[in-house]
Amino acid sequence: MSSKNKIPSPLVSLLPLAFLVGMLFATIHTFGSDALSGGSQISLLTTTAICIFIGMIFYRIPWKDYELAITNNVAGVTTAIIILLIIGALSGAWMISGVVPTLIYYGIQVIHPDFFLTSTCVICALVSVMTGSSWTTIATIGIALLGIGKAQGFEEGWIAGAIISGAYFGDKISPLSDTTVLASSVTGTPLFSHIRYMMITTIPSLIIALIIFTVMGLTHETSDTEQMVHFTAVLDAKFNITPWLLLVPVATGILIASRIQSIITLFLSAMLAGVFALIFQPDLLVEIAGDENLFKGIMTTFYGNTNLQTNSVMLTELIATRGMSGMMNTIWLILCAMCFGGAMTASGMLGSITSVFVRFMKNTASMVASTVCSGLFLNLATADQYISIILTGNMFSNIFERKGYESRLLSRTTEDAVTVTSPLIPWNTCGMTQATILSVPTLTYLPYCFFNLMSPLMSILIATIGYKIIKKPTNIPT
Repeated sequence: MSSKNKIPSPLVSLLPLAFLVGMLFATIHTFGSDALSGGSQISLLTTTAICIFIGMIFYRIPWKDYELAITNNVAGVTTAIIILLIIGALSGAWMISGVVPTLIYYGIQVIHPDFFLTSTCVICALVSVMTGSSWTTIATIGIALLGIGKAQGFEEGWIAGAIISGAYFGDKISPLSDTTVLASSVTGTPLFSHIRYMMITTIPSLIIALIIFTVMGLTHETSDTEQMVHFTAVLDAKFNITPWLLLVPVATGILIASRIQSIITLFLSAMLAGVFALIFQPDLLVEIAGDENLFKGIMTTFYGNTNLQTNSVMLTELIATRGMSGMMNTIWLILCAMCFGGAMTASGMLGSITSVFVRFMKNTASMVASTVCSGLFLNLATADQYISIILTGNMFSNIFERKGYESRLLSRTTEDAVTVTSPLIPWNTCGMTQATILSVPTLTYLPYCFFNLMSPLMSILIATIGYKIIKKPTNIPT
């Protein structure tokens, strides 16, 4: 066998991953939650260079192979990048138009001391679905709910667990979520098909979590709602809160149910929210623009940062938006991760690592279990959910296709294994960020994140049962 036909062994293939783990550990230790602002991207590009060096020098893999693989990878996420940009505009428009504040305002009214944990989980889930961001939800309404819960005497681990469970449920199923878009894009699954299929594992996991939170809440006696009253009062004073604003999420839901293309759905939703901002929140647009130019205000809402001031620090943080520009770090990270994925693919390293997992894939349950274990391993190893999603999708897409499984099974399993477990790992960017934001150590809230703990187990359970898992006829080579 000629040297250029050799494939790196699994041990050699793990070298770039090991180097990436070291680079990311140093980057996260140095920059903390700001690691995504550039440090993680540089780590990925450096590891990409090492992967290419090993392949070209020791295995005679030509540069053209790497160039083609990287180009194909980047081309494969162009739709995701466009969607992410539109999501940035939509998030800003939904907040400034008053859609998200209205949802929070009405949602917070349902909080009762006996059902505080349950309500916390549900409210965070609703906000996260509407914003598409677990981080934003936790850093804003999550902090408010943590303060309320502490005042009512709940342990911070329980409160943080309810907040994170709800926030990551919403993040996982929201069409506005970058991780949801990324998982569907990497595996070649239509976005809304991916979301509908995830409901099979996501809903039971959430129900189990809500039952546990309800039982806990009923055993706890509290009655302090003063902070909730103050929060809603400040929210009502800043925005024109009206049920008419709920037409925007209703219209978006109708578009989603009609299976309109995701780019069209998100664009129309953003434009509708912009119109409602002009109608219901003209004073806020004037504040954003700095003058009477409403056009400037709405355009800034779509693409830039907005920082409306209130007499509540938590509310000021809640209503701050970043628009399309706020998506650039994620897009930059995706592009760098696709370069790394392309290099690993062209060098044969991904295939070599995958071959180890293939040995355990005897049936549907073992296929899903192997994917779950791989996703968890990459979450632990790379310390970043975006990288883990991309690598898991790239590693198993061909295997699932060869064995006749639908791509949506892979996309769902990837989210079940990666997205929801990322905040449970202390050195992962998600785990570190949530612990910092809530001032609750990761290992303190980990036992109470019941939704996050149940999701990967539910994925394996559903696969074992075989519920709605359809196999296509496999192609038999001639």
